[in-house]
Amino acid sequence: MPLTKWFWCVIFLSTTVAIAQKKQITLEEIWQGEFRTERLDRLQSLDNGKEYVVLNYDREARASTVDVYDYATSSLVRTMVNTDDLDGVEFIVSYTLSDNEYKMLLATQIEAVYRRSSIGTYYVYDLKTKALNKVSDDKIQEPTFSPDGSKIAYGFENNLYLKDLSTEKTMQITRDGKKNAIINGITDWVYEEEFGFVRAFDWSEDGQKLAFIRFDESKVNEFSMDVYGKDLYQKQQVFKYPKAGEANAKVSLHLYDLNSKSTKKVDLSGYNNYYIPRLEWTNDANVLSVQLTNRKQNTVDLVFVNGSDASSELILQETDKAYVDITSDLTFLEDNSFIWTSEKDGWNHIYQYDKTGKLLHQVSKGDWEVTKYYGFDDNTGRIYYQSSEEGSIYRDVYSVLSNGKNKVKLSSRKGNNSASFSADYSYFINTYSSSEIPPIYSLRNALDGKEVREIKNNSTLRTKLFGYQMSKKEYSTIAINGEDLNMYTIKPADFDPEKTYPLFMFQYSGPGSQNVSDRWGGSNDYWHQMLAQQGIVVVCVDGRGTGLKGRDFKKMTQLELGKYEVEDQIAAAKKLGELPYIDASRVGIWGWSYGGFMSANCLFQASDTFSMAIAVAPVGSWRFYDTVYTERFMSTPQENPDGYNNNSPINHVEKLKGDFLLVHGTADDNVHVQNSTRLVEALVQANKQFDWAMYPDKNHGIYGGNTRLHLYTKMTNFVKEHLLN
Repeated sequence: MPLTKWFWCVIFLSTTVAIAQKKQITLEEIWQGEFRTERLDRLQSLDNGKEYVVLNYDREARASTVDVYDYATSSLVRTMVNTDDLDGVEFIVSYTLSDNEYKMLLATQIEAVYRRSSIGTYYVYDLKTKALNKVSDDKIQEPTFSPDGSKIAYGFENNLYLKDLSTEKTMQITRDGKKNAIINGITDWVYEEEFGFVRAFDWSEDGQKLAFIRFDESKVNEFSMDVYGKDLYQKQQVFKYPKAGEANAKVSLHLYDLNSKSTKKVDLSGYNNYYIPRLEWTNDANVLSVQLTNRKQNTVDLVFVNGSDASSELILQETDKAYVDITSDLTFLEDNSFIWTSEKDGWNHIYQYDKTGKLLHQVSKGDWEVTKYYGFDDNTGRIYYQSSEEGSIYRDVYSVLSNGKNKVKLSSRKGNNSASFSADYSYFINTYSSSEIPPIYSLRNALDGKEVREIKNNSTLRTKLFGYQMSKKEYSTIAINGEDLNMYTIKPADFDPEKTYPLFMFQYSGPGSQNVSDRWGGSNDYWHQMLAQQGIVVVCVDGRGTGLKGRDFKKMTQLELGKYEVEDQIAAAKKLGELPYIDASRVGIWGWSYGGFMSANCLFQASDTFSMAIAVAPVGSWRFYDTVYTERFMSTPQENPDGYNNNSPINHVEKLKGDFLLVHGTADDNVHVQNSTRLVEALVQANKQFDWAMYPDKNHGIYGGNTRLHLYTKMTNFVKEHLLN
């Protein structure tokens, strides 16, 4: 044997032995928390800019603490709260400091309502006197300090309440709240889910007024879910859920004056006022800002409301042929000029306007996206943000002057970087991760980004994972349908290009989403690693309609959800199937929610390409989904019937040839189990055989107890049966 060939044989054999000696990931380890990452929980800067606060939990002592650390040294300075010292409080879920940092609101005994909303027991802890007082004996929603910390406003049973912390007296502000009819100050289901907020009230800067949105959902159709529980008879959860093309809640804006104890309704009839997706008081105590949009969501009006007489004026209007994303980045500066983010030049960027709506600066510009706005430093005039300037799969932190000049890159490692800044913008805590490195928290100077010290690095997890058979995530692009689509590949650790492997594709594919990103993954990534250990090549492709590649790329799926995205997954599967090491007869695809909608569509429409698919909690037809999300991309079914019909899996069941697993939770308030039951009926009537599983009383996340372990065991067995055998 030639020396060179002998040498490479030795290398191959030694590598094979080394791989064989490493452990394989198990489902039990994934779902029992063996690979949990350490983090800085509820991180917040104190106003002095020199210290930050973190919520900690001591598992041995079984005590929650809110601890203060020094930015410069990362050393523990003091403990603000310890549950060992509090009667009746065993565990702190979250905390909120009053603006003056004299008081702390502690959340305990939290019960989830929907994805973002919850009710809970709340206490006010006086940091000076150490006094602890319960806000209410009832479980309440969204308690919020007034700016001076003297009062708390909150929601309870669809009404707004106000508690004076000095007198301990509580006053009811609204009285017409009624379940499934009227909601005051708390969003309805569809606002919470699709506009991403729950608290629909806000304090004025001087604490003298409270603005709130009122939802009249009396004309919205009800959806009911059976909750089976453990009793002899099941119960029903009934709530208002507006489906595409149906009636939404009628919303109105109101101003409550604490001095006069009176409420005024704001006339918004002159604007695009079908939805009120944001409200926020400006730095002027008499000026309230509201963002309004029409039903199509292709026009957004920024309106300023006078707090004294409820008069209003249009300050800024954004339009788009498709839709305008609602921004959460609106920030008012000292002079009431404001920061706004927009895609109007084709990419998401930062703009500064004066208080009349006149454009002062386009702060950022380029063929990349601003992915997060962090804030503005009054002392230096610098704006801090996160962006994809280094490439769409990466994130970095930058600062720049408001005129767009003198930009400084503050992060240094290639991967995913995010930041939490001190109140005076002297420091920031950088959270860095990549597909190979779990989160590292480091303190950096905000001026130049230089690292001061490492705070936490998840070294224990890294050491543990070194003993496992892990494969590298390989990032690349694939040329499909005229676009270079982002892709990652996970190959078996002992990959041999002379062999052939089955292909298993994972995707989500929803508008503006991103799965192919160089950051530390979650449970699905461990599962994909486990499948790679079994001898499967796992691939993820972000097709057209996903995010971080500009406005046109993202919005090309308008009115046709499921058309171009499905075409891209099919084309990618075919192209990958041409690789010498891929067995084109064994190609599967899976996804959850939008990804489930996609995987079902792919199998039904391309059974000659895909041999199997798993759809978890899929949309069966967009006619069954909510107004705000669906109509943003599809308009109404009345206006766009073909868009709804042509691209829904329920209308393609007769084409099914491969192996299909359908999974849903029966208490899914988001993508109702109706989507799957209707899909099941269509498959049955088409005489198509398939596998399915329903998880009783489980919501869109399908979790709790051993549920995830059971689900992923079922999916693993299905994959092995149909791709490996």
